Amino acid sequence: MITTYLVSQDNTIQSSDESLIQQWRESDSDFIWIDISTRDAKLIETQLLDLNCHPLAIQDTLRKRHPPKIEVFDEQVFILYRGIISVENYLNFEHQQIAFFIGKNYLITVHKAQSIGINLVTKLSNLAELIAKPISLASAIMHQSANTYLEQVLNFEAVLSDKEDQLLSDGNDVLLAELTADKSKLIKIKRSFNYHQNITEQLLKSTDVPFDISESIHSINDLHERFERLHSLVQMHYDIASDLIEGYISITSHQLNNTMRVLTVITAIFVPLSFMAGLYGMNFEYMPELKFQNAYFYLLASMLTTAVGLVAFFKFKKWF
Repeated sequence: MITTYLVSQDNTIQSSDESLIQQWRESDSDFIWIDISTRDAKLIETQLLDLNCHPLAIQDTLRKRHPPKIEVFDEQVFILYRGIISVENYLNFEHQQIAFFIGKNYLITVHKAQSIGINLVTKLSNLAELIAKPISLASAIMHQSANTYLEQVLNFEAVLSDKEDQLLSDGNDVLLAELTADKSKLIKIKRSFNYHQNITEQLLKSTDVPFDISESIHSINDLHERFERLHSLVQMHYDIASDLIEGYISITSHQLNNTMRVLTVITAIFVPLSFMAGLYGMNFEYMPELKFQNAYFYLLASMLTTAVGLVAFFKFKKWF
């Protein structure tokens, strides 16, 4: 599906299908946003070629998976962004690749499914003003998506705090598995934010953008700061989750060590007692000690003395 938004010189906005593209081509002062939402790769390629998009950028757009990036061409800026289709619960994002082709008087967005960021931007009251500044419109779409990320990351802070309390009061392997899964989600999100942060950083530093972006510097800066905040928050939550896992493993290991220490002490006590019992339990015909009338009691006394002596020695050494 192709949706177009055309802003005329008098700041009026029209919304339709691809029929507005020809009207935009015939005008030198109109601005257009062309939103292509389809899984048909052939249709995407045909439309982008017809709109004079760079072949290398089209090639990257059609790839199933590609890291977020920015590339500056002679007449347009190409951005690949990792957008959001939906959010099931905390940190469970359904991602999709969104391609931005940004020109002097146009923005082309390409994605395969509905986009939270794009849906939110279409409802903004200043949509016409944003379309008249294509780089600001692209920043607004990414900003709305970043707000969704931020909301979920902030909500996860409370979830992580609850898990920390549970781990201290009643830690178990199920909770440990959940924290490990959370770490995996966080590292994936962190990787995306790192890419996004690089995009805005390169855009701010670039000197070869083929059109004037001075009026959009504030919105780009704001977006860059949002990505920096998201990156730092995710890094902080990742570190906390790592500390919780390491702390739980350390406590578990300590408890296991204590158990093994007790078992070692018990084993050390019973080894000499078992030796004595085994020695005098052998079935030899001639064992002089067995002829003594009180040999049994002497043996019990020796075993008791050995056990008490070993317990006292272990206590002295503070083994338990």
